[in-house]
This record gives sequence, C-alpha cells and structure tokens, in this order.
Amino acid sequence: MSASEKKRQQYAVADNAAVLQTLQSSATGLSAEEADARLKRYGDNTIHREVGDSQLKVFLKNFTSLMAILLWVSGLIAILSGTLELGIAIWLVNIINGVFSFWQQFQAKKATNSLMAMLPTYTQVYRDGKLTKLDATKLVPGDVFTLQAGNSVPVDARLLEATSMQVDQSALTGESVPESKYTKYDAGDGEFAESNLIYAGTTVGAGTAKAVCFATGMDTEFGQIASLTQQQTKHASPLQIELNRLTKQISMIAIGIGIAFFIAAIFFVHYPVAKSFIFALGMIVAFIPEGLLPTVTLSLAQGVQRMAKKHALVKDLNSVETLGETTVICSDKTGTLTQNQMTVNHLWLASGTYEVTGQGYVNNGHIRRADKPYTWQDDPDLEKLIRVAALNNDTAVEMDKATKQPKLLGTPTEAALVILAEKAGFDTAKIAKQTPRLREFPFDSDRKRMSTVHQHDAHTLSFCVKGSLSDLLPQCTTIIDHGQNRPLTAQDKQDIDAANRKYAAMGLRSLAVAYREVPAEADQQKQLDNLTIASVEEELTFIGLTIMADPPRPEIYDAIAKCHDANIKIIMVTGDSTLTAKSIAVKIGLTSDKARVVTGTELDAMSEAELQEALKGEIIFARVAPEQKYKIVSTLQKNGEIVASTGDGVNDAPALKKADIGVAMGVTGTDVAKDAADMILTDDNFASIVAAIEEGRTVYSNLQKFLTYILTSNVPEAIPSVLFLFSRGLIPLPMTVMQILTVDLGTDMLPALGLGSEKAEPGIMHQPPRARTAHLMNKRVLFTAFAWYGLLASVVSTIAYFFVNMQAGWPARALAATGLTYSRATTMVLAAIVFSQIAAALNCRTISQSVIKAGIFSNRRVWFGIAFEVLLLAFLVYTPGVQEVFNTAPLALSDWLFLIIIPIPLFLLEEGRKALVRRRHARA
Repeated sequence: MSASEKKRQQYAVADNAAVLQTLQSSATGLSAEEADARLKRYGDNTIHREVGDSQLKVFLKNFTSLMAILLWVSGLIAILSGTLELGIAIWLVNIINGVFSFWQQFQAKKATNSLMAMLPTYTQVYRDGKLTKLDATKLVPGDVFTLQAGNSVPVDARLLEATSMQVDQSALTGESVPESKYTKYDAGDGEFAESNLIYAGTTVGAGTAKAVCFATGMDTEFGQIASLTQQQTKHASPLQIELNRLTKQISMIAIGIGIAFFIAAIFFVHYPVAKSFIFALGMIVAFIPEGLLPTVTLSLAQGVQRMAKKHALVKDLNSVETLGETTVICSDKTGTLTQNQMTVNHLWLASGTYEVTGQGYVNNGHIRRADKPYTWQDDPDLEKLIRVAALNNDTAVEMDKATKQPKLLGTPTEAALVILAEKAGFDTAKIAKQTPRLREFPFDSDRKRMSTVHQHDAHTLSFCVKGSLSDLLPQCTTIIDHGQNRPLTAQDKQDIDAANRKYAAMGLRSLAVAYREVPAEADQQKQLDNLTIASVEEELTFIGLTIMADPPRPEIYDAIAKCHDANIKIIMVTGDSTLTAKSIAVKIGLTSDKARVVTGTELDAMSEAELQEALKGEIIFARVAPEQKYKIVSTLQKNGEIVASTGDGVNDAPALKKADIGVAMGVTGTDVAKDAADMILTDDNFASIVAAIEEGRTVYSNLQKFLTYILTSNVPEAIPSVLFLFSRGLIPLPMTVMQILTVDLGTDMLPALGLGSEKAEPGIMHQPPRARTAHLMNKRVLFTAFAWYGLLASVVSTIAYFFVNMQAGWPARALAATGLTYSRATTMVLAAIVFSQIAAALNCRTISQSVIKAGIFSNRRVWFGIAFEVLLLAFLVYTPGVQEVFNTAPLALSDWLFLIIIPIPLFLLEEGRKALVRRRHARA
C-alpha cells in the first residue's frame, strides 16, 4: 500500500472526533490566526503548472536545429570566402525562420492558456466559528467547509455530515456514474471509492455536505497525478527526427559534392585555391535547400491554422505531422466517445416495453412503441411511471445562454428522468406545483432508495420511491398492469429480473420506480411527523424500470469507421465497468464482440511480454488506474506504434504526456490534462481527431511535394557547373552563387508555400499510416526531383544558356566569359530555371492525380507564388544596382518568348506520365 493510500485509509476508517483530533481542528473549523500559520507552512491550494523552458531558451531552440546550424555555417563560410552578400542573406533566412517559429509557438501557448480552468474560486469555510466565503486557494489542512450541488470540490477531505450526497468523480477515475457519498465508511469498488472521502477536482452532483480538509494543492490525489505527469519528458517528434535525418543526408551530399568540385576546379580547370573554394561553395549552396526549413515551418503553421478551424488547437508545430503517422488511438470513454450525459433509452412495464429516442440532456426525442410515438395519455402505466420519476427528483436541466449547451443542476441519473418527462410531454414544473412535496427521505447507500411524500389531492398522500431493483422490489407487494393494481406474483418477479439482466448484459443501468397512495388524515402535520422510512417504503406498488446509459456521441460512428479505413486502431481505456465498456465499444463499432476486456487488476498481473502480445489483438481496458494508462501507452510504443492518447481527466494526464500525441478535451478537460496534451479539442468532439489526422497526413504529403519541388532546382543549378568542369573552363560558369541563392531563397519560396496548402488527394484516409522506416526523401522523391523534373529543367536551362550565346555568334565566336552577353546568358539560365519551376510547381501539386482534374486554378496560393517569382525575376533583371549584385542583364523579347513556352511541354509531359501510372495501378 502506497503512502497516499495509507493516508486515505487513515482518514476514512477513523471516526469524526479522531479525524478532527489528528488534524488539530474542530467541528467549527480553525481560527484565522491558525489558518494563516498553516497557509505559510503548506502553501496555497493550487496545482503547480509545469514551468518548462524559459521564453529565452524556447526562442534560442529555434536557431539550434541541425538545419539551422548548417545554415549558420554556410553563411559564415560565404562571408569568409569574400561573398558577404551571400552570407548575410543565408543568415537572414535563418533569423526570419527562427523568429517565425517562436511566434507560432508563442501564439499556440497563449491560446492554450486561455482555455485553462483552475479549481473553484470560492468556498464556504468555517473561520473563527463563523461560515465565511473564502478564496479556495487559501484553504489549508484542518479547514472545515460546506458543499452543495454544483460545487467543485477544492481539496481532499473527509465528510463530517452528508445529505443525499453524490459526487461526479469522472475527472479523477473516468467512471461516468456518480458516486454516493456519506459519513459511514465503506471501502467501495475501485480507485477513490471510499464512501466518506471526497477529492479535489471532482464535482458535487447532488446533496449537501460538511467536510474537513486533510490535503491541499500538490498533496491532493489530483496534485500527485499532476506531479506524475510533469515528471515525464517529451521526446523528439517523428518529424523532428526525420528533418534531422534529412539535414544530415543533404549536408553529406552537399559537402561531398563541394569537395569533389573543389578538387576538380583545381586539377581540371587549374583555378587558384581561393577561387576553387568559392566555386565549391557555390555547389554546396546549390545542393543545400536553404528554403526548406522556413517552408516546413510555414507549412506546419498553415496546418495549425486549418486545424484550429476544425476545433483542434495544436500547441506544437511538429505535432501536426505526428498526427498523420498515428497508428493507435488510446481513447477514454466518458466524455470522449460518449456524451457524459445519462439518457433513458428503454422503459419496462408489466403492460409492455417502450423505446425512448433522442440522446443527451436535450428534449429532442420521444417515447415510442411498435414505431408509434406515445405520450403519457396513451397508457396509464406509462403516465404513472413518468409522473413518479419526475416528482421523486431534485435535479433540473437548463440551457446555458453563453454556451448554448444544456447545464445540469443535480445528478446525471435524475437529469435523465427530467428529460424523459419532457419527451413524454410533461410540464415538470407544473406537476411539482400541483403535487407539492411535503417530505423527503434522501438516498443512502444502505437501502439504495430515495422517497418523497406529496399531496396528491385534498384527501390523498402519494409516496414516490425510486432505487436499485434488488433493493426496491422486495418492498413491493403489488404491480400496476394496464391501469390496475394487482398482486405481485413470483412470475412477475422472474419477468422483471429477466428484463433487468437483459439490459445489464447490454451495459445499461436500470432504476426501479414504485409508489403508494394513502388517505390524508385530518391532522396532516402529525401524520407527516410520524412517517418513517420503513412506513413509507413498504407495501409499495411496482411501476416499472427506467433503463439508461451514457450515449455515444452521434458523430462517433462515422469517425471510428474512418479510423478503421485508415488502418488506425482504437483502444478504449476507461475507468468504467467491464460490461459498460464492452457494450459501448461493440455498439459504436470500436471492436467486435470477441474483443478481450482486461481490468486494471488483470493488467497488473500481466508481464510486459504478455501485454505486448495482448495489444496486438482486439482489446478493451476497463477499471484502470492512471499509472496503468501510462503503462499501456508505453507498451504500445515499445511495439513500434505511434500512439495518440485522448482524455479529459487528471487521470488521463500521464498517458497524454507519454503519448506521441496527447489529445485533451477543451470544454470538459481538466487543466492538468490540457497542460500535458499536445493538442486540445475545443469542441470535445472525437470526430475532430479524425479530421486532424487527415490534416496531418495531408501535411506530410505536402512536405514531400514541396521537398520534391525545392530539390528539383538543385539539378539545373549544378549541371551548368558540371559543364564548366568537364569543358575544363571552356564553358564559363553559367550561374553565379548569388543567382543560385535567388532560386533557393527567392523564387522557390512562395510556390513551395502554396504546395504546403494543397488539399488532400482522394483516398489519403484509405492508406495505412506512414511506417517509421519511411522517409521524407524516399526513392520516389529523389527520382522525381533529380532524374525527371530536375533533368528536364537542366536540359532547358542549358539550351537557354546557349540560346543567348548563339544570338551573339556562337559557335563561330567563343562563349563569352565576361561582359553584357555573359550577364545576359547567366540571367537566361536563371530565368529558364524559374520558368521550369513554374511547371514543377503545378506538377508537384499531385502525386498521381491529374492536376487538370484537381483544378489547375484551384490552389490560388501556388499561382500567387508563380506571379511573385516572375515579378521578382523581372525586378532582378531590370533594376539598376541590383543587376550588379546578382550579375543580371536585361533580356530581349525573343528571350521572353523562349521562356514563356518552357512550362507548357514540361507540364504536359508530366500529365502523360501520371496517366500511365494511374493506368498501371488500375490494372494491378
């Protein structure tokens, strides 16, 4: 038994006097002086947030990635080699990208913080013997305070008094059914089930209580789970790992080529060492895609913005792509797969059974029998059942004007009965007024019943009773059947029990309803005073069963089907019962009926190897503790899975932190869960996860598209230099280093960003998740960029170079190495690469689908980028002063005609290749 469990046991089993003595308190609380002294000793009653890195450290991280370091070094080499403009340009790109990345992270953090909802602000506390309103953060151990329905529990406490107390502990345990709480000790079933202890972070659903605090802040169970969460460290995302790998690959290729060209320049062309070094540097610059890092950052930022519109707030840019790789989702049940709103869906009476349509705390359904809508006027038994259920009720459901969502004032079970009455056409307020309540015998865990006494009419009192079937049925002697009360027979009891077991097997809860009417005596007050629980709850007439469940979210069925289509496995991990968990899982299509259900106790007994093997099949986890959720996620990761873990409670937080992508609920989620998560769903909608996964896959696909696009220009940038080497200098360098940088950092950037906003191609959610062994720069990307697009662009740019020289008299005259003709020839090479990139930008929009079918003009950002690169080219070509820096010269009309034609055949050639690919796949 842990220290925490021993502490709880100590306060649970002791009587009130012993608990108060241990805490050195009294039934009237602490003095203000003693409370101040304890506040200094224990500190504020707050959950400490994970501090994380300082803003400065977060800022500097954006300048120390492998790609960023490579750019710093490249810039330094350029400056040392005498090309100051080149070095400054490379460094500026690094600085701009780093600032942009930091700004995106800062904005995401701000949005996250705005969602956080801490523990309750005020609590009614006894100080100096008087009940006073106090900031809940100032509560200390030994404080005595009061609670009522709707209050959040601010600390861990022991109950001193309790009346009809029910507490929603789903944020702590994942269990959707409220726990009954009372002063008598009962160990209960499961974690945090002690009957006389209440815990921080939970909510009072019904009743009133007086309690004494024994733990505050980080010492509460809520705080300890938060602490466990904060001890976990996040590892690099798959995208970070892949970008680091890509950086190393590109660096090795670029440096290798640079060394080879450095040696070749010395021995083939007989350049001086310094000049050979600058030449080699140009080749390194040509092969390092300086625009890759800012383009990736901006593409991820676009993904973040699109996800925000789909109610998914991403806290870290790299999490966007990680979603697309997800292979397993570990999902909580309550509030995530279900609505966390108990709903009556069946009624059982001796006269027949009814189905109740509509879900949640909204009157959007009706009662029907044989597909025919029913109201209470159609059946006296139905009328009696609903009337008694509505009268024997302390709960109300209101529409919140701010959120436009139903707001519960009481317990979920009673709320379900209120909505049932509304669906049947009852005016519950009118009934309560016509049949006033005279006395109440609250629910308690011993008898598991609640009874109320009402003035039926001037001559009759009505006893209304509801409770568990096993405890209520023995108190019944008659049963209502077609409007008549008749003796309750053994066969009736068998029929009732059979119906109850049938619904229980479906994971549904039943609540029995009964009543009795007695004559009102002349001295009614004396009659009421003489009533006892025993006298009210005897010789009752059994009316029927209300069958209820926490319904699945309406959109969950389609969301799960999409996950299965995408080969994403979903595993339910809940604190709820095994029966309820499996029935919900089967109903929503999460698993088949053959799925194995593993409880927390069974999980503890399993070895790691057994758990790894079990996780390969259909499996559901029920009655699990927070540390067990963490164990499940970590074992899945050892199995090689990319794991997304969802949840809203503090019990979910450790698993959220451990997972590759933690997804918290923004509306119902606790602040600890939100802090631990990588993504927050602002609408608590599981379907938003599926939309986010599709967005993540699209982001990765788009990363490959603009990687292909960016790498394409490397080949035509390098080939002219190869010609220079192979000709031993007879062919002057067709491009300068600054012109190469113009393509990498200028003309390529905006079209690449346009590709980052490309919509998903058809069928992207019918493909399996990307394997961990797959890489951004794979064979397809390399072939398309270098051997296809790049080769075609190289041929075009080389022809463009000779096209200008031919106009100047080549081959009769030697190729110009200086002067206006040379500047115009290098400008033409630059322009030919730009116009080849126009075709590449269009071609890279799809992998196999026809761009014409996708819509040539459907991506306006690509066309905006194309327009920008043409205007930038014109600026470099015709602006005095700029011409000297970039070695450009004005182009003739014939040059522009040559350039304008370039994209057309390149685009049509690629459309033909894609058509052949589609035809081959169709045959396969």
